[in-house]
Amino acid sequence: MTDFDFMLTDEQTELRNLVRDFAQKEVKPVCREAEREARVPEELVKTANEMGLNMVTVPEEYGGLGLDNLTYAILREELAKGDAGFASRVFGFGFAPVKIAGNEEQRHWVADLMKNGGVMAFGLTESGSGSNAGGMVSTARRVGDEYIINGGKTFITNGDCADVITIFAVTDKEKGTKGGITAFLLPKDTPGFAVGPHEDKMGIRCVHTNSLFFDEMRLPLKYRLGEEGQGYSIAMKILDESRPTTGSSAVGIAQAALDEAVAYSKERVVFGKPIWKHEGVGFMLADMEIQTQAARQLVWGACRSADAGIVNKKLVAAAKCFAGDTAVAVSTNAVQVFGGNGYTREYPVEKLMRDAKIYQIFEGTNQIQRMIISGALTR
Repeated sequence: MTDFDFMLTDEQTELRNLVRDFAQKEVKPVCREAEREARVPEELVKTANEMGLNMVTVPEEYGGLGLDNLTYAILREELAKGDAGFASRVFGFGFAPVKIAGNEEQRHWVADLMKNGGVMAFGLTESGSGSNAGGMVSTARRVGDEYIINGGKTFITNGDCADVITIFAVTDKEKGTKGGITAFLLPKDTPGFAVGPHEDKMGIRCVHTNSLFFDEMRLPLKYRLGEEGQGYSIAMKILDESRPTTGSSAVGIAQAALDEAVAYSKERVVFGKPIWKHEGVGFMLADMEIQTQAARQLVWGACRSADAGIVNKKLVAAAKCFAGDTAVAVSTNAVQVFGGNGYTREYPVEKLMRDAKIYQIFEGTNQIQRMIISGALTR
């Protein structure tokens, strides 16, 4: 039993324990080796899909488990404790884009793909427009019942394995973010679409990240997501939904780092006693626990708000930001607890430290989250 089990339903506890067992016994040891080669362990992805993990956020009416945001966050934290990159490979952006902006035909199409192991990805970032999504330069012009799209995207998680990618392009430059950007669902076999090699990343190496290229790519009108000009608003809604549960992956990294540090501090003896008994280390462990528990509760609070139908951008930004900062701080301190051993690949904490950093960067940098928070405070 853990500290907050009393807050969980029996179903949530049962699902969490199932995913925890899978993550610790199968995912963690396999990904420890696979990440050295930046290899995605597809055999484990298949197992995760058979468990229904890729369908957790798909509503029951479309064949999914229909779990709420809080339950999803609990499960994602556990899988990320095994390996955060693998969690991103399994969960990705899932059903969110079509749930938010899709029509019935699109929702059934995507759900059927996911039932068969299909992957959804999210393509917003471009090389010159990361934090400033409105600065994208990819274009889409309508010709009859098609859109002709040119440009590309960069740093797209699951870009090389996705069956469908939600992309965004400028349809009216003069209107900017207020009506000038349109969203599309891009099937992987579309002529004019190409995927670049995966990036040789610092962390989360058990999921691939790629650039996408669009060269006179023709998309039929049926693949437009929402109405023309709604793209920027759709993108922000998708991110508002994804950020808290992405934060749960950061909490998983922090918890994994804390667990490793505590175990090591009980075994490592210096000056005649385990290092946790030395105040310098013991207090560090206590601070790591405080930060991790606080991050978890903030993520859960943002998820509960979403489940109640309340879109609280300030709370969402705070959860994502604090969880990412916590993952970096706790994993860095875990390396410190391990000392020289922590700096070697023989021990697991250097990997957790590498994995943690991205959670201060993607899905809106933590500087952007602070801009959202300060803007909400002063409006």
